[in-house]
Amino acid sequence: MSKGRVITGPQRLALTIERLCQQLIEQHGTFEHTCLIGIQPRGVYLAERLHRELLRLTGAPQLAFGKLDITFYRDDFRTRNKPLSASRTEIDFLVENKAVILVDDVLYTGRTVQAALTALNHYGRAEKVELLTMVDRRFNRHLPVQADYVGITVDAVDKAFVRVEWEEQNGEDRILIFADKKDLEEH
Repeated sequence: MSKGRVITGPQRLALTIERLCQQLIEQHGTFEHTCLIGIQPRGVYLAERLHRELLRLTGAPQLAFGKLDITFYRDDFRTRNKPLSASRTEIDFLVENKAVILVDDVLYTGRTVQAALTALNHYGRAEKVELLTMVDRRFNRHLPVQADYVGITVDAVDKAFVRVEWEEQNGEDRILIFADKKDLEEH
């Protein structure tokens, strides 16, 4: 039995994704000079949902979409006890002079975003970069990073963990909060 508490279920998550899409359409119109990039591994699920929904809502023939692995750009890459497993970067376009929307599931310390920005430089110089996150954990930020688009905001104590689960990966769309890392690992 999960020790995590559900804070958002499938219906609210679907509504949140639709709201985020409407905000993106408001800012980016037809997306002709915009690309959507999911941060591997967990941001990709959200980015794929957004991509499908944006294409459906706008009727646009395409929207540049990619997946960015940041494993070797992390500042804790060499200091971890357990080796990190890398995912594939799948970006078949340059971000040169484009608006880039970086997508991740949870914004917590800001370190993942820092690594993503460094990795993104290998694909050109973006006109601008925006951050979209499903969950913004406002407290305990280590770096001055702020999301431009936020699904929900969660205020949690330092030891708590927030996890977004997707139907494709876990069988159900939901957001859980765990009291501490031990509870998350048991899940």
